[in-house]
This record gives sequence, C-alpha cells and structure tokens, in this order.
Amino acid sequence: MDPKGKVALITGGARIGQVVAQALAARGCALALTWRESRAAAEASVAAAHAAGVAAIALQADGLDEAQIRAAVSATAQTLGRLDILINLASTYIRTPAAGAHEWSAALDANARSAFLYAICAAPIMQAAGGGRIVNISDWLVASGRPRYTGYTPYYASKAAVAALTESLALEFAPAILVNAIAPGPIMAPPGLPDDELAEVMRATPLKRWGGAAEIARTVLFLIETEFVTGESIRVDGGRHLR
Repeated sequence: MDPKGKVALITGGARIGQVVAQALAARGCALALTWRESRAAAEASVAAAHAAGVAAIALQADGLDEAQIRAAVSATAQTLGRLDILINLASTYIRTPAAGAHEWSAALDANARSAFLYAICAAPIMQAAGGGRIVNISDWLVASGRPRYTGYTPYYASKAAVAALTESLALEFAPAILVNAIAPGPIMAPPGLPDDELAEVMRATPLKRWGGAAEIARTVLFLIETEFVTGESIRVDGGRHLR
C-alpha cells in the first residue's frame, strides 16, 4: 500500500509517535493522532503535517475507554474522509515488582485491550474501502521468548498478548487487511535512566547504540508498503536478542 493519499490513525502522539507521524506526512499520508495526556505533542505533529501539505487532526481519546475509542475512529473517517492505516503506538512500560490483580489488569488493558478495540473499530471501515494496514507494538523480549527481567510480569504478559492478537487478527482480517507488530528493543531510553544503565544497554546490544525513533518509523513504512507480510512481530533491537 502506498501511503500517499491515505489516512492513518496513530495512537500515542508523543516521542516515537511524533517521528512516525512526520515520516507518514512526508509520504503524503493524512493523519489523526490521539492523545490522553500528550496534547502538546499531538498538536505539534498536526502543525508539522499541515506544513508538509497534508490534512491532520488531534483527537482526545483514552485508550481504556471503549466509547472514546469508537468516537476517535469515527471522527477520523468522517473528518478525513477515510481510514486506511491504524498504528497502535500507545503503550505503558511500568515495573511492578509486587504485582497484583490491579497491576495485571492495568497492563493488559493499556497494552492489549486498547489495541484490540481500536482494531475491531477500524477494521470495518478499512474492509469497506477494500483494505488496510494495522501495526501494533509488542516487545523484543516477547518476540524472542525471553522474559529476561524480573518485576515486569504484567508488562511482559500484555506484550505477549499483543503478539498473539496480531497473529489472530491477521487471520481474521485476511486478505483485505494486513496486521503486523513491531517488537522494539533499545530504541529510546526511558526518561531519567541513569548513565550507567544507558551504557550497559549499549554494551549488551551488538550494534552498540540505541536505535532511535526513526528506526520504528522505517519499519512502520515497510509494514504499510508490503503486500505479502502479515501476522509477524518484527524485532527492531540492534541484535539485542542475540545475547
């Protein structure tokens, strides 16, 4: 699928979302960006898209609220005229060393249930137009079958659910909609990560650096443009899984 002239809905408008939005706008793709707390980032991406000559809107939507998700999908199609691409970037990454039922539910809802709801709301619109693309975000650990770090059980399980969801929806929506996931490794350091931990990640990564958000944007473009890849979780981790 050529993104030019298409419409993409991106959940999670900050950090990586801004770079993905910029890459799509440069290809002539109109944008809808949802935000819950990152309004300024979403609106900055809208302004940049307008400067690039494409239509764009920012929509407030809580990914935990089904009614707001349905409203955001509907507003995208109504305002921009169509919906061809869904990129489920919104995610949480929280260490929960004493995880209980609340932490479990919170992680599954934020990372897996939200992606599921956006997908099933967007799919009928894409199918009616003849096809589409859905891109989810899993994790390199899940794609590698390695729950490497302690204290992240709800997070890991939620990202494993995203990988399973991707495979299942790829089968459900074929052949009209291709559904894939990106499984990032060391892309952008969490805010406040100590210098020694930053250095340790680089030492443990064969390519010896953090990847940067542009690597995710490149992979998103590949998964939009491909015509024969579906149900995959593609690691973008600088070879981190090899160690």
